[in-house]
Amino acid sequence: MIEVGIVMGSNSDWEVMQHAARMLKHFGVACETRVVSAHRTPDLLFQYAEQAAPRGLKAIIAGAGGAAHLPGMLAAKTHVPVLGVPVPSKYLRGEDSLLSIVQMPKGIPVATFAIGEAGAANAALFAVAMLATTRSELAEKLVAFRQEQERTVLAMTLPEIE
Repeated sequence: MIEVGIVMGSNSDWEVMQHAARMLKHFGVACETRVVSAHRTPDLLFQYAEQAAPRGLKAIIAGAGGAAHLPGMLAAKTHVPVLGVPVPSKYLRGEDSLLSIVQMPKGIPVATFAIGEAGAANAALFAVAMLATTRSELAEKLVAFRQEQERTVLAMTLPEIE
């Protein structure tokens, strides 16, 4: 059963958003990926958002660049949690996207993550953490993932000063 939707405004956003899909796959969380443009396919956006809960989605990770209306518009049309990922834009490096996503009006929340690949991966990890509150096997995988991160850092060394 598909639990997480990953949507983006254009296929050019896939370079960033694939990091969310890869992270979910790492944890064995079923997801779907779609291009849903807030500006070019608003009817599709409304349909996707309205059908998200009845189809069983537990979270939607939405990546958008530029004006970045996709996450907010999805959040306005569904009660499924929306996790926003600002995609770097050509001229403003994604800062415009970040501000568009994070500045949602009171009452329509979008969890907003870092610009780019780190944000996409962290949005997926956040979705995993949400799902892990009711799935012990997922919680165990998340704990193991964090322990591996700790081991990696503890094994790091720095070069000697000459």
